[in-house]
Amino acid sequence: MAERSGGTEPTGTDERRLRKVARVVLLDPQDRILLLHGFEPDDPSSTWWFTPGGGLEGEESREEAALRELAEETGITDARLGPLLWRRICSFPFDGRRWEQDEWYYLCRTEQTSVRTGGGLTELERRSVAGLRWWTAEELAAATEPVYPTRLAELLRTLLVEGPPGAPVILETERV
Repeated sequence: MAERSGGTEPTGTDERRLRKVARVVLLDPQDRILLLHGFEPDDPSSTWWFTPGGGLEGEESREEAALRELAEETGITDARLGPLLWRRICSFPFDGRRWEQDEWYYLCRTEQTSVRTGGGLTELERRSVAGLRWWTAEELAAATEPVYPTRLAELLRTLLVEGPPGAPVILETERV
């Protein structure tokens, strides 16, 4: 699900009210990361890049949600889910609402680099996702559009140099 989109709408910042989200830091054999290109439905000039992922459905685990969202948003079903890398709380306006989310970011590896959008996207995602792109760490560091989480270029460089952290890194809360 899009960085700035979602299913149910939490209204407060109480942790129990936060939308539970699983995101994927998907790396290919060349250590490129796959990001989706999103935009505000009512203002297509407001664009950003973000990792695949979205809200949990029913009783599924975060790991199950991560792989389901990856398949729905990218068409990639041949992926190996790795450890939990990062966690963050974020709050942002999107599609006329304020979203409050508790996001968990999982490392994921794939050999499958061909992607497709459209097949499993929700109606809101179809109105707010322009495409996908594989990025090198250098390309990501030079990005001119916003990227979420905002420190993704730095986090990716650290991940590629040091490997996954021993325990999930808690990122600072982002409020847009």
